[in-house]
Amino acid sequence: MLRFILNNQTVETDLPSGMTVLDFVRYHKNLKGTKIGCREGDCGACTVLVGELTDGEVGYRSMTSCLMPLANAAGKHIVTIEGINPADGGLTPAQTALVDESGTQCGFCTVGFVMSLTGYSLSGGERSGETALSAIDGNICRCTGYKSIERAAKRICDLQFAICNSTISAAEVAGSQIDQAISTGTVPNYFESIGERLRMLFTEDSNRKLKIENRKWMAGGTDLYVQKHEEMVHAGAVSLFDDPSLRFINETADSVEIGPSVVVTDLLESEVFNRLFPDLYRHLKLVSSTPIRNMATLAGNFVNASPIGDMTAWFIALGARIELRDQFSGDERTIALADLYLGYKTLDRRDSEIISKITFGKDFTHFNFEKVSKRTYLDIASVNTAISLKVSDGMIERALVSMGGVAPTPLLLRKTSEFMTGRPFGHETFAAAELLIQDEIVPISDVRGSAEYKRLLARQLFRAHGLAVSSEQ
Repeated sequence: MLRFILNNQTVETDLPSGMTVLDFVRYHKNLKGTKIGCREGDCGACTVLVGELTDGEVGYRSMTSCLMPLANAAGKHIVTIEGINPADGGLTPAQTALVDESGTQCGFCTVGFVMSLTGYSLSGGERSGETALSAIDGNICRCTGYKSIERAAKRICDLQFAICNSTISAAEVAGSQIDQAISTGTVPNYFESIGERLRMLFTEDSNRKLKIENRKWMAGGTDLYVQKHEEMVHAGAVSLFDDPSLRFINETADSVEIGPSVVVTDLLESEVFNRLFPDLYRHLKLVSSTPIRNMATLAGNFVNASPIGDMTAWFIALGARIELRDQFSGDERTIALADLYLGYKTLDRRDSEIISKITFGKDFTHFNFEKVSKRTYLDIASVNTAISLKVSDGMIERALVSMGGVAPTPLLLRKTSEFMTGRPFGHETFAAAELLIQDEIVPISDVRGSAEYKRLLARQLFRAHGLAVSSEQ
């Protein structure tokens, strides 16, 4: 039996834990404000807010309910548009801004925008016009024209915090984010009690106590539900998403250890990652959208085995190693992430094994990530690539170059990496390595571009690496 808070009501259900939250709220709770759009996490029409207790405080993130299994709702606060509508029939600030700025026409997408902007109002971090727009990067409108929606987003920043395009930091705003949101009418008063209600909520995490046979392991589900929707929604999902033993970021003297259920947003909010990767926000902004970054786990990205997985390319270039644990025998083994891929969608991994830890060393001096897709944001890469270098006294002591979209598997460009190692850090080395890359990659023509186009991208993106890391000196 799964228990969670849906808007202002505690609910429990014995429906299949693989059922999506979208189907549950629409068809079993008759909450029709959450819309069915693409069912692939692209359009944002099904966006809900998910509140979770972390260090004693409730934090909210926007998520696409079409890809979220009920198993991942257990013990949390799920908020649909009905859960933020004022009791007097009025409008919230987000709704008012969209109306006043003519940000809605047919209205189908509007609920998703409202929920994303409300999530922005409940979140911490930097407040600016850029971050307000970033909060709605997972929402698509087909009929309005985005300038009116952009004006509404910036208006929310002005109205809620009075810090848009100013020097006032979020830390200087009085009161907690939830208290402030209640005072401005962004969310109803019952949000004040959610923290205590979640603390008191007894969640029978039954899916971990039952036998694993005939059940499906899953974490964020952001690609699994796209590929195998009909199979997953009727299954008993064994959720690895909220297991605290699988969700951590620890720093040691010479390495960083990451739990496999860490999501991309956790990296964005990590002090460790922001210190090690100065361009973290710019790089990770290229990875999907805010709601998907709130759900997509690193291990899920790895075992999906897509040749163009963004985080796969990122961590291969860091020389990451993964620990695999057999869920039946308890046996553990460690391999290089680059060695996980044997062929297209073929892994050096038994069905009974899960990734239990990801580790990479900190002894790199330069890192860069590049990606080209048909759209700049919220799109799958045509080609992606990352590079890490250890440079000392003008010499490259170690180089690791990864590339995706140019072979059946994500590639560690071993010959190119070996060639660069031990050579001077400069234009001549990069120019020579650029030619070597063309011999290592084997792109094919597909919907994301011709083989010739991908070879061109490989060359151009590697040049971008050279420009980026040179500027770090």
